[in-house]
Amino acid sequence: MDRRRRLLLLLLAAVASLLAGAAADGDTIYDHLRRYGLPIGLFPKGITDYSIDPATGQFRVGLTQPCNARFENEVHYDLNVSGTLQFGAIGELSGISAQELFLWFPVKGIRVDVPSSGVIHFDVGVVDKQFSLSLFESPPDCTAAVEPEGGDDPDRPDRNDPQLALHVQVLTYLCFSLPPIRLRLGS
Repeated sequence: MDRRRRLLLLLLAAVASLLAGAAADGDTIYDHLRRYGLPIGLFPKGITDYSIDPATGQFRVGLTQPCNARFENEVHYDLNVSGTLQFGAIGELSGISAQELFLWFPVKGIRVDVPSSGVIHFDVGVVDKQFSLSLFESPPDCTAAVEPEGGDDPDRPDRNDPQLALHVQVLTYLCFSLPPIRLRLGS
């Protein structure tokens, strides 16, 4: 009888372990964001699939289509977004761009202050954009990103091209960081 009890306990433990694993597999990317101390509104509605390596925090998120969401500024999500989750931050980010004025900048990283200051930081290279954390409390609606006419044009610059991004960042730095030039007209 003692052997049967042990076997029954072992069987119950195995079933409980399988059920716990199944519950973990039912997690969404939003659950992972919460676990890492990040707001769930960083990713829009319309996620079709995702994968995450719990050991490294590396993830990939798939969307139904490239799309744009509106916070204080326009944010573009590619069909696939990837990066590395750390507590309070996403590093090595690709697939997200933020618009400032009329220029698009690839977002390289996102972080929140721990403890929270109520601000979220988007690293777009030369500039660290700050937004209110409250803007990211829930996943935003994301509208299909419309390709401009001639979207298949091979001469059209790619918004995620690192060389183009560097040129835009240098231009932005020069425009916004240098003191204004005052011209004196006449004598």
